[in-house]
Amino acid sequence: MNYELLTFIWFLLLGVLLTGYAILDGFDLGVGILHPFIAKDDRERRLVMNSIGPLWDGNEVWLVTFGGALFAAFPVAYATVFSSFYTAFYLLLTCLIGRAVSLEFRSKVHSPTWRKVWDVGFFLSSFTAAFLLGVAGGNVMAGMELGPKYEYQGNLLSQIYWYPLMVGCLTVSLFALHGAIFLYLKTEDELQDRIRKVITKLFYVFAVLYLVVSVATFVHVPHATENIANYPILWIVPLLNALAVLNIPRAMHLGKPGYAFFTSSMVIAALATLFSVAIFPNFMLSTLDPAYNVTLDNARSSQGTLQTMLIIAVIGMPCVASYTVIIYWIFRGKVKLDSNSY
Repeated sequence: MNYELLTFIWFLLLGVLLTGYAILDGFDLGVGILHPFIAKDDRERRLVMNSIGPLWDGNEVWLVTFGGALFAAFPVAYATVFSSFYTAFYLLLTCLIGRAVSLEFRSKVHSPTWRKVWDVGFFLSSFTAAFLLGVAGGNVMAGMELGPKYEYQGNLLSQIYWYPLMVGCLTVSLFALHGAIFLYLKTEDELQDRIRKVITKLFYVFAVLYLVVSVATFVHVPHATENIANYPILWIVPLLNALAVLNIPRAMHLGKPGYAFFTSSMVIAALATLFSVAIFPNFMLSTLDPAYNVTLDNARSSQGTLQTMLIIAVIGMPCVASYTVIIYWIFRGKVKLDSNSY
């Protein structure tokens, strides 16, 4: 297998891993964002938490695998991304730890004050993690101040301006909608009815942000459409994305929440694909000089490394996928509280 094809395959595999994480941990984060607003008492809060209780840690495997694969396949990209977003990724890691601790510690003490503290921690960790992921994606899309040796010349404040903040808000709204549909599938009775109303409101919020960010991207990030202009077949991606967005309320109206959840997953997948199309063949774009762009060619490992990794991936990725399928199958159905629940 030639070097160029190996490089492209690994770019695709990284996209699959990141998309898998966004879909799976996306509804986890969405559940955390909604947690304090849709549950009216302690029992309902426990139901909401236990809907993701058996799943959240397995979902994070996709992010860990993505980080490891990026480090091995494209070490220059790994170094540049992590050094450029050092503070943001430090906060993201803190949030992911905070979410885990909130889930595990909340029910250890039978005290309203104790549980309220961990409820706040669960919400803040989930909201901030989703927002940071969106802000990072917005910065990568728009380009960053990369200089010689691909070193980031800006600072944290350079990464916090209107466009990445808008993408962060879009990500929060999408994950909240995704999480609400998941909760609808896992709950019953009055709580489920309340979630149904929340889904409608969240869809309108997401739809408005989706339109606004799409226009802003077209204006502020003109290079995002270059690959689509050069290869018109790629117009199918934004078209399918728009159709998937519109299909969410249709699926809920038809009384098919499973179909709606699949559709919201496809919205995330389509947005991740659009992101990949927009930045290809780069990982990070320099706003100082295109010579400092981190591309597939200047970031990749040797041909032998990529080939060996591909063999490992062929063996390992089905294991990760099968583990995910088995866990979801075991814990299918409505969430119930028992002595082992959070």
